[in-house]
Amino acid sequence: MLFRRRARMLRWLVCGRLGPVWMWKALLLFVAIAFAGQLLGVIFNKSSVQPAARSIFSSPDAQGPSLGSCQPYTHIMFLKTHKTASSTVLNMLYRFGEERDLRFALPLGYQLGYPLPFNAHRVKGYRGPRAVEFHIMGNHMRFNKPEVEKVMPADTFYFSIIRDPVSLAESSFAYYKEVAPAFRKAKGLGDFADDPKKYYDPRLRNNHYARNLLWFDFGMDHNANFSVALAQRGEAMIRRAFKLILVSEYFDQSMILLRHALCWPLDAVVSFSLNARQQKPSGIGGMSGSWVGKAAAAAGVGVRGGHSQVKTPPNLSLTEEQREKLRQWNALDWYLYKAFNKTFWEEIERFGLAQMEQEVTLLRMRREDLARVCLRDGGKPVEAHRIRDKNIRPFQSGLVKILGYELQPGLDNTTRTACLRMIRPEIQYKDVLDAKQFPRALAAPAQPGQQSQVRMVRQDSSRTGERLVGGEAGGRTVEEGERDWDGSRLIRSNQTLIRQEPGRLR
Repeated sequence: MLFRRRARMLRWLVCGRLGPVWMWKALLLFVAIAFAGQLLGVIFNKSSVQPAARSIFSSPDAQGPSLGSCQPYTHIMFLKTHKTASSTVLNMLYRFGEERDLRFALPLGYQLGYPLPFNAHRVKGYRGPRAVEFHIMGNHMRFNKPEVEKVMPADTFYFSIIRDPVSLAESSFAYYKEVAPAFRKAKGLGDFADDPKKYYDPRLRNNHYARNLLWFDFGMDHNANFSVALAQRGEAMIRRAFKLILVSEYFDQSMILLRHALCWPLDAVVSFSLNARQQKPSGIGGMSGSWVGKAAAAAGVGVRGGHSQVKTPPNLSLTEEQREKLRQWNALDWYLYKAFNKTFWEEIERFGLAQMEQEVTLLRMRREDLARVCLRDGGKPVEAHRIRDKNIRPFQSGLVKILGYELQPGLDNTTRTACLRMIRPEIQYKDVLDAKQFPRALAAPAQPGQQSQVRMVRQDSSRTGERLVGGEAGGRTVEEGERDWDGSRLIRSNQTLIRQEPGRLR
């Protein structure tokens, strides 16, 4: 009897005071669902920000081995020599400067007056010595140090890059076959090498591409007769002006030396090869839209439908005897190459061969990592017409195909921006930087009867082979009486538009 009474009391307490059992089960189920939902929300929230947290460009590997307490150089002058992997180097400078909002000494067109000796007034926005601080200069020019010094600060780091003259001649012949009269007349590079004087006339425009091109780019007389004394004077001039001369054939080692000289992070010197030509040419290389094509047209080369009428790809085959003849023909360049190649390896010995090997390995691993993240198909370069994004298609020069890259799909915005900088072709990149530095050039108010939003590009058609063209596709020719980016009036002089300022002509 006592036992039954206590059992009824217990049921009353549980059911009456604390509620029925089903209610407790429901409460427990609700708590379990809420906890699970909160847990899943945390997981999903973490996954949504994970890509930015794990961006390959923000990883510790991006910095590379420690450089100590040095400060990065931001005043830099790069002499962009022709056919030496210099477009790849310029891309590094563009990236570094853009990421840090540095100011570039940009040309009015796409080159700094080349092939004329550089003049400071070729720089867009130049207002006299030290009137404006420019950080980086690197577009094509024929070197003229007194004029460069008017633009760049006194503490500027000068460097350049050279290449074996035989390899340079192969590349120059492929790119400029229809631009240089000496190359245009020859059946192939071997034919030219057998008797250069048969084809070469020093008086003809653009023939500088056919002889001692490095010597010419450094600002010296490439047609001078070789002598040891002359070559030594040229070498001494370059050594006084430039703190570092890189070697194209040892590009990765060059990047390590450059990184330490400039005190830059590893990613700043990691690159993908730009403006590279297809080694096995096929079909016709279109010249439409490039300054080389404009030079070819100005030189009288037939261009129909955006393509050269010449359908045969350039013959670059050489015998060893012909290679030696090219060295003799380019004797001044050959002297420079041997002298600075020797200096280059002395620099590496001072740096330390073991350390150099270690850092080159890291550089190559980093390049592979970035290619895997950034580039479609494992980073293999492709022909321009296969690139879906027309904004990153490289312009085609001469009779060879210039290769480019495609971005990996599905990249987050931060990664995509960084990857795009690494593969953006030189001409398009210059336009991007130009628009950032001179926004008024894009947003200038339209004059009566004129289209708005026209960006004007001035190029010297009478002396460099480049024509006056609109900045963007579908642009128009700049006419006399219009205004330059800064409001200066444009007048015509000898087929060239120049600026008219109060009391002064430039």
